[in-house]
Amino acid sequence: MQNLLFIALLFCSTLAYAQADLSKKYAETITVSDLDEYLSILSSNALGGRETGEAGQKMAAAYIEHFFEANDLEPIVYTPSGSSYLQSFNLVSMKPGEAWIKTESQTYENFEDIVYTGHASHQVPIKSSLVFVGHGRPQDYQAIDANGKNVLIYCKGDRVDRSKKADIAAENGAAQIFMMQYGDSEAFKRTVGRYKRYLTHGRLSLPPDENETEKGHFMIPTLLGAEILNTSEKKLEEALEQSESGSYKNLLKLQSQEIIFYVHQDMQNVSTENVLGFIEGSDKKDEYVIITAHYDHIGINDGEVYNGADDDGSGTVAVMEIAQAFAQAKKEGHGPRRSILFMAVTGEEKGLLGSSYYVNNPVIPLEKTITNLNIDMIGRIDEVHESNPEYVYLIGSDKLSKGLHDVSEWVNSTYTNLRLDYKFNDENDPNRYYYRSDHYNFAKNNIPVIFYFNGTHADYHKATDTIDKIAFDLLEKRSRLVFHTAWEVANREESISVDVQPNDIDIDGTN
Repeated sequence: MQNLLFIALLFCSTLAYAQADLSKKYAETITVSDLDEYLSILSSNALGGRETGEAGQKMAAAYIEHFFEANDLEPIVYTPSGSSYLQSFNLVSMKPGEAWIKTESQTYENFEDIVYTGHASHQVPIKSSLVFVGHGRPQDYQAIDANGKNVLIYCKGDRVDRSKKADIAAENGAAQIFMMQYGDSEAFKRTVGRYKRYLTHGRLSLPPDENETEKGHFMIPTLLGAEILNTSEKKLEEALEQSESGSYKNLLKLQSQEIIFYVHQDMQNVSTENVLGFIEGSDKKDEYVIITAHYDHIGINDGEVYNGADDDGSGTVAVMEIAQAFAQAKKEGHGPRRSILFMAVTGEEKGLLGSSYYVNNPVIPLEKTITNLNIDMIGRIDEVHESNPEYVYLIGSDKLSKGLHDVSEWVNSTYTNLRLDYKFNDENDPNRYYYRSDHYNFAKNNIPVIFYFNGTHADYHKATDTIDKIAFDLLEKRSRLVFHTAWEVANREESISVDVQPNDIDIDGTN
């Protein structure tokens, strides 16, 4: 019996060493020269900044599609004409026209006094009173019937807070949503100015039926909210404070006057596409790992091409090289045990649209997707690490799975020895990066994620984000870290699983 146990342990040990040797072998196919070659094409002026839905984005999609095909990745998107590498879909392009809110005393104009963001476009002005639901938390709706009604909600003003409260309002049947923003009038003016710059050029979104909880909303200042509720700002704040402790008596006393509101937007369809390449696994092929990076950028502004070499050309070429490494391993008889989907994502710069579309229309079962490794900017060095550039920021690795976090740490100490910086993984980090790239749409569906990131720099979202500033040696090493992590996740005996609740692990950012 002891001899059998010894043989079994020896076999497992030998298998583990063999997998480690193979991981090193195929990681070495990820090279500076290849990354440079691919990025010189994706970040060239010829692609016009890869604006979502524009010719340059489609050229980039065709290039990545050809790359996947040339490396024998499988097309996995079903179309009436056969399997495809392209997951094509329509977005809605919206340019704001007239929008306003009229109270008994005056009219408040869009981008001057208020902001509207969303899909609505009314045929005629709408006359209605509003139902005030305080802070808009789930418990607030227990005291208030909002079904089919236009609601007024008090919020902090940041995008994540508004989005969560809009989702809760939609779940409770709200029609049009009005967000009364916390803060003084000067802070609200800055919000108006920021959205005016962003929205007046037009915006893209998923069609309303693709994103049902996003109703769109008006953002209004506290002073206007108090006017609508026929009260003062002081009494409004008192009622809100009381509702915090569960007393809704004074909140329910606040009654809305009738207002008239109107929104008109010019809308048209814009086609775009995610690019998907697939490698089927062996004995665990019905479990899936997804590796993503967005290949869109922000196009041409004032005649200058915004090439997006780091954001996110660097991540896109990393996915291409990692895909090529796995494809070569499979060709030589060392394919992964689990299946791997490589996805170049569109529309990230417009609000994580490509990944949102994918999770609503997955080509492989979400419930069988065990991990998403997302790469968004890994080719540069931020100011904090100029004297010690051997680093990468990791975000989200412990949010849903301690097992994934432990695998990631082990892989790095075994193969790459980068400094894994968890500063931006802190739930209280004001940058909120965990919510700002494509991994978040997978995390929202209870899929463990890791987001690889080099931090921002002076050229972020500028025309100066060019290939000559890419640190290709670091890009190679960080790409190999993602490859080794994917190799381990795809080939280990135990599956990555959800084993913690958010915030169960305290990351202090000092690693």
